[in-house]
Amino acid sequence: MSKYRKDADAIAALSPEEYRVTQQSGTERPGTGKLLNNKEPGIYVDIVSGEPLFASADKYESGCGWPSFTKPIEPAHVNELRDSSLGMVRTEVRSTHGDSHLGHVFPDGPRDRGGLRYCINSASLRFIHRDDMEAEGYGEYIDQVEDAA
Repeated sequence: MSKYRKDADAIAALSPEEYRVTQQSGTERPGTGKLLNNKEPGIYVDIVSGEPLFASADKYESGCGWPSFTKPIEPAHVNELRDSSLGMVRTEVRSTHGDSHLGHVFPDGPRDRGGLRYCINSASLRFIHRDDMEAEGYGEYIDQVEDAA
């Protein structure tokens, strides 16, 4: 059984913006996310369940106004669903265990890194610095995190 789950206490502790994004499939305004310009080494986990989602080594500047990643750190923790809201067809990204709305994935990412752009709301993520990963139970992912530039 997974140690990651949708946690009522974590949901109760969310800010109004984090709740709107993760639980009501909202989107934060472009350029406003606290993790948009984060360049520290570490991983990004679901703010509700703690499941590891993305590594700093896969984060890149896409210019879209949201943190962008080329791939999930643990594909089994990311669900991709058809989203036909707003009069267009997109692929929504949700965490598997927390069922948090994360953002969307688009086929316009760096070609040399797989061609995908996971466009993710900062409000759905918690960043764990490489120096804290072992203590917080994410040591198995340290090899996927690069040194600070």
